[in-house]
Amino acid sequence: MSKPPASSSNPMASLAAQGLERALDPFTTAISRAVQKGAELTSNLVHGVEAPKPAAAAPGKPGLAISPLAVPLPEMPPVGGVQIATDRAGFYKHERKDVLLMKFAEGTTCAGVFTRHTIGSAPVDWCKKQLDANEGQDIRALVCNAGCANAFTGKLGADAARRTASALARRIDCRQRDIMLASTGVIGVVLDDSKIASRLYDLEKNLRADAWHDAAQTIMTTDTFAKGASEVAEIDGVKVRINGIAKGSGMIAPDMATMLAFIATDATLAPGVLQSLLALFTRTTFNSVTVDGDTSTNDTCLLFATGAAGAPRISRAGDKRLADFKTKLEAVMHSLATQLIRDGEGATKFVKVNVTGAANPASARKIAKSIAESPLVKTAIAGEDANWGRIVMAVGKTEEPVDRERLGIRFGDLVAAEHGAVALNYSEAAMSAYMKNSELEISVDVGVGRATAHVYTCDLTHGYISINGDYRS
Repeated sequence: MSKPPASSSNPMASLAAQGLERALDPFTTAISRAVQKGAELTSNLVHGVEAPKPAAAAPGKPGLAISPLAVPLPEMPPVGGVQIATDRAGFYKHERKDVLLMKFAEGTTCAGVFTRHTIGSAPVDWCKKQLDANEGQDIRALVCNAGCANAFTGKLGADAARRTASALARRIDCRQRDIMLASTGVIGVVLDDSKIASRLYDLEKNLRADAWHDAAQTIMTTDTFAKGASEVAEIDGVKVRINGIAKGSGMIAPDMATMLAFIATDATLAPGVLQSLLALFTRTTFNSVTVDGDTSTNDTCLLFATGAAGAPRISRAGDKRLADFKTKLEAVMHSLATQLIRDGEGATKFVKVNVTGAANPASARKIAKSIAESPLVKTAIAGEDANWGRIVMAVGKTEEPVDRERLGIRFGDLVAAEHGAVALNYSEAAMSAYMKNSELEISVDVGVGRATAHVYTCDLTHGYISINGDYRS
């Protein structure tokens, strides 16, 4: 029996080959599309061709009710030397803007304070390194994304941060180290920097001076309202503007600044002056707020000075001409910090905790934070229960110096305890009525010294669990 001609095919082998071809087809198609997309992206970056633009975005996370403590964004006129653009890069499943570009005039100085969290993010590492390298001189831009924190991402995350800065530096013709970075969102996910790179053409094209409100909305994550503040100060008779935006709602117990805050002025200030003022006022503003006792990996506060107002250059933080500017800068930072508390996840009560009579400032601060971060105190506030016994607990557990026989506790103007015991004129009805207010003040005197501290916090409700239980959805 003769063999079939060499050119004749085996039917079974042919069917198998066809099946393999069909099975591989999706992969072949995917690879082809990926190569094409990469080529288009490279062309866009090199030649400035406009990439397809996603649909218009809405700020924040869908389904979140606006905090009952929310305050409206103030009018935020332009700051000389600052241009802003926002866009959608696609870090969220739903439609919303999630990338911010702020471009600064040549000669802009910068200072920053960052998280002390031992697992800082790639953008935090980048900013600290570059500010050291250029000593805060001639910062040209900031790019910030929401939806991905790029934290705990190792070398891959660091490379993504570097590529982001490199792509923007090429776009605006500056050095990589002149670019500041910030990210917020889910921890443990490497930043897809190509999403940002693909939007740089549109971002640069759409830069404008009056987009501060857009900027405040774009950096939101679980925030229910955008946060901003604006002031005008005088330096040696010249008016200068200070604008600031911030984001943060949960994972708020800053150990340097806040989740994210960006402040810009058109004053002419040396980097050392900016750093001194930022560090000084951070302690009494951003470092004096707590929502849940958790410090973020990405906490960043950056202060920029463009010099566009024409005010005289200030090279010393102690210069008397800075008196009004200092007051206004602290006011902006205080407003932003307290807005974080007003938007605490699930919050219904805004609370100021005052501690007096402490042995030293550090002790006063530790006691105040212990009260402000106690789940038992915070849930009592949520239930409108003036359970001052829980405050006694929160004070004592710190093991800080306290004179039990002189300990006093007040809710607003109402005395709950004095001389180490319940107040003689204590009124449960009056206390209950006071606790129904949306803004509360709790004051504790520990009776051992003269040091004081204050911390702002909020109550702890079921809403906090609901928001954080499905944070990644």
